[in-house]
Formats: sequence, structure tokens, C-alpha cells
Amino acid sequence: MTYTDQEKTTIITEYKKGKPIQELCAEYRVCRRTIYRWAKIYCSAVPDVKCTFTMKEYYALLRRVAKLENMVAVLQTVNCTVHASLKEKLHELELLYDQYDVHTLCEALDVSRGTFYNHILRNKRGNAWFEKRREEYRVLIREVFDEYQQVLGAEKIRTILVQRGYQVSTEYVARLMKEMGLASIRSTAKQDYIKLNAPEKKRNILRQQFQADRPNQIWVSDVTCFKLGERYLYTCVILDLFSRKIVAYNVSKKNSTQLITSTFKIAWEQRSPNAGLIFHSDRGAQYTSHRFRQLLHERSVEQSFSNSGKPHDNAVAESFFATLKKEDLYRKDYTSEAAFKRGLASYIEFYNTQRPHRTLKNQTPCQVEELFMSGNQ
Repeated sequence: MTYTDQEKTTIITEYKKGKPIQELCAEYRVCRRTIYRWAKIYCSAVPDVKCTFTMKEYYALLRRVAKLENMVAVLQTVNCTVHASLKEKLHELELLYDQYDVHTLCEALDVSRGTFYNHILRNKRGNAWFEKRREEYRVLIREVFDEYQQVLGAEKIRTILVQRGYQVSTEYVARLMKEMGLASIRSTAKQDYIKLNAPEKKRNILRQQFQADRPNQIWVSDVTCFKLGERYLYTCVILDLFSRKIVAYNVSKKNSTQLITSTFKIAWEQRSPNAGLIFHSDRGAQYTSHRFRQLLHERSVEQSFSNSGKPHDNAVAESFFATLKKEDLYRKDYTSEAAFKRGLASYIEFYNTQRPHRTLKNQTPCQVEELFMSGNQ
């Protein structure tokens, strides 16, 4: 049931006059905890008969004062008045864009928000200044986010940037964080963790059925190790099951979650898959880590796992590594990490564009995808 502010005030007035809370609960059908909460919000902040107001009204006034102070700051900064031409006002407000929220800017000079947004979007196209500023703040936000152990949200990051001399709005920081995929720790972290690690989630969707009807429907992935002198290099690949194309790969000195996540992000940026993607791998600690599973969860990717002790459940990825080693790594003497990476890049280019595949009726992965695209145009 919804109660108006007047009804809430009446209930709290009776409560303050000593009416038993049990009677109030029964009469107005409100629980005890709600009445206690209302008592804090709607109690008088100033004990003055001539001027009494609730804490809710008090905080609303504080927000209004803060907004007016920002509007005064805008008027003191711009080089025009509210009676200037629209073109002049838009030019001045554009210089303050991302330093104050758009509502404050537009109210200060009496400009429609829709008009201002159209002006900004029109001028941002091809505007090097906007792009430079955007990239500068992306770097600053990332630095603060990492410096504070990736737990701060947009509002706190904005506060730190202001303390360091950068005038920026919370809205702008939030927008850039969303673009970069940065998110602070949320109150649902525990529930997300339990959900992502539920036993039924670790299921084998493919069941050795290695066929797909279109590109970016199923990706398979694996990691292999290659000894280079006295060191070990780990290579992660992601392969599209439809065309057998290597859509992303990465090399690292450690078999870590970072290797897996970075490879997946490369594939995601290059392929931009639609909804419904399935990602299949073995049950290695990197693939089952909370960090990687959260990454897939945020992109609505369904995860599939090979059964324990069943390497054939991920046979396509295993087969690629066997081919890579027989046709390249075991035939060449790589003496440095740089040479290894160059050789790997060259072989994957050859594998995708020139090497015929028996499974693909002796076509290359790129040819298969090109035929699919041409048939769907």
C-alpha cells in the first residue's frame, strides 16, 4: 500500500504523542520497522513553530543549494549572459561539457537539453579535441581504478580526480567506465559468485558434437605450453567451431587467468558476436575462475566444459595444437620469445588463409566464412 507524505506525517505525529506503536501498526497496516524509518525521515529538523520541516525536505534543500552553487559557478565561468544568442550560449556550454552535469549547464543559461545534446553530438564528429580529452580521462580513470584495487565506483573516482585537479562530472566518469567495462564491487557480489560457481553450471553442452551452423555460434579454447630454452611460453587460442578459424590468440610466460581473459577480449573486439555464443574449454583453473566466468556472464555467453579426464571433449582445440607443433614449432629453432611470437603469428595467418582443411572439404577457414557471408547477403 502506498502512503502520501501527509499520511506518513500524521502517523509519525501520533507516534510522537505517545500512541502505542502496536495500535498504529494495526490501524494503518504498517509494520513496526517502517514506522521507525519514517520517524527518522519525517521528524522535524528545526524545533521552530514558525519554520518546521522534515529531514527529507532538509536533504532536498541541500541538493538544491548544491545545484544552485554549480549554476552560479557556470555563470561566473562563461563569457556570455543568459540573454545572449543561442549559438553563443551553446559555444560557451560546450567548453564546460563533462565538467558539470548537463541539467545544471542547461538551466544556468536557459538552453534546452535536447538542443545542447544535438549540438554536442554534431560537433563531436571528427572533433580531435573531444577525442583527445576522452582518451586522457580514460587513462586517468583506469589509473585510479587500478590504484584503489578496482573497488571504486564512478562517484568516488570522480572525487579523487577533482582532488587531483581534474574537473569532471560523475556522469562522464560513469559513461567512460561503462565503455571500458569497469565496474566496482557491488552488493550482489556474493550472489553472483554463488550463481557462477553452482555445480550445474559446469556442464558439457557440446558432448563432442563439433558442428556449428554459423560463425560466432560456438568458440572453443585451450592453452598449450612450449619450452623455449630454459623458459616456458604458454599460448592460448580461441577457435570458431563453424570455420575452424583461429579468431584470437595470445602468448604469456604464465598460464594465468589474465592470459585467458585477454585472449577472450581480443576475440570479442574483433568478432563482436551476437547473443547466444557458447564458449567451450576444459576445466582448467583459469577457465573456471570467478574472474573469467564473470567476464562471460557480463556478455551473456554460455559456458561449456569438457568432462574431467576427457581430452576428446575438446578435440578441435587439441587437434589444432598438435598440428601447430608438428607443422611449425617442432620444425623450427626459435631462439627468442620475439622470434617465437613472429613465427606463431605467421603460422596462424597461414592456417586461416592458405592451409586447406579436410573437415572443411579442403577449403580454408577464411574461405568458409566468406562463402557464408556471401550466401547471406
